[in-house]
Amino acid sequence: MSFPRITEEALASLRALLGRTIRRPEPYVEVATRDAIRHWAHGIGDRNPYWATAAVAPPTILFAMDRIASGYVGGLPGIHAMYGGTDFRWRRPIHEGERLVGASVLLDLEEKASAFARRAIKQTYRTTFTADGGDVVAEVDSWCFRTERDTARERAKYAPVEPTRYTAEELERIRRAYKEEAIRGASPRWWDDVAVGEALPEVVKGPLTVTSIVAFVQGWGSLYVRAHGLAFDLFERHPALGIPHAFGVPEPPERVHWDEALARAVGVPGAYDYGPERVAWLGHLVTNWMGDAGTLARLAVQVRRHNLIGDTTWCRGSVTAKALVDGRGEATLTLSAVNQRGETIAAGQAVVVLPRRG
Repeated sequence: MSFPRITEEALASLRALLGRTIRRPEPYVEVATRDAIRHWAHGIGDRNPYWATAAVAPPTILFAMDRIASGYVGGLPGIHAMYGGTDFRWRRPIHEGERLVGASVLLDLEEKASAFARRAIKQTYRTTFTADGGDVVAEVDSWCFRTERDTARERAKYAPVEPTRYTAEELERIRRAYKEEAIRGASPRWWDDVAVGEALPEVVKGPLTVTSIVAFVQGWGSLYVRAHGLAFDLFERHPALGIPHAFGVPEPPERVHWDEALARAVGVPGAYDYGPERVAWLGHLVTNWMGDAGTLARLAVQVRRHNLIGDTTWCRGSVTAKALVDGRGEATLTLSAVNQRGETIAAGQAVVVLPRRG
């Protein structure tokens, strides 16, 4: 199997779109209905009952409400897109029943040297979400790295990784962490009481399975997973998306998330999760800690390594600053996601607005 290369002509065509509004792909969710909120929370494994009872959505549901904000990229047909991260800035919470529309521009193209694939094109979009009333709810920057699949495979930066085989004791530790997960809930976390250096209670995710990936896709909607005639329609419009499997049938590049053979064919060590899923996990960590009275104002996360099928992720954070900003009590958090091998697979920061006493 061979794949296209990055050409200067294709790059020039993509550069011509810089600063221009991008055609909006059909979103998976247009209205934050009760069902959509529940499906998103279930897809990321967020068991906070607040989302089901308070008519408020988990902030990261925006991933399901716009394809570009959640990692869709255009141009460079046949060139792999490796999700790199997202920087959310919310102006207010998202309420049940709201219809939000994302408008996106191609913000930046940056060529980088890559140990993985010799060269990578960092492709960044900015999406502005507006409610029906015209107010801006959030601004989101998301980026992917475009890499040549054949080059990445030939350079063989990543050796195949044997899936972890868990002992009964290791699974018991994970089960206990789920059972003891700390959700702040209705008890306010007062800004006055927060101390720089304090740790957030851990949130565990995994072990990652194909089933848990399917559960995420049910809440998120995916980029290219289509069935029957809709799949053939998609590949007719975008021929480079259809990658034949062992029986000669075209399927989308998203197969790398459950197909070991295709994952290794594009140079990665094995099938792995969706990057936005990890960003949402760190958002879950933060909303558990801040409580129902807190507001998530910013979440910026970079994906660092592959989160492979079989891996378990421990989401961690600490308070690194607090300040009064225009009378609001803000806390800045440093976040990380670490797997069972001790590798940091995602890292970032969050800014939370907390209630003040009196």
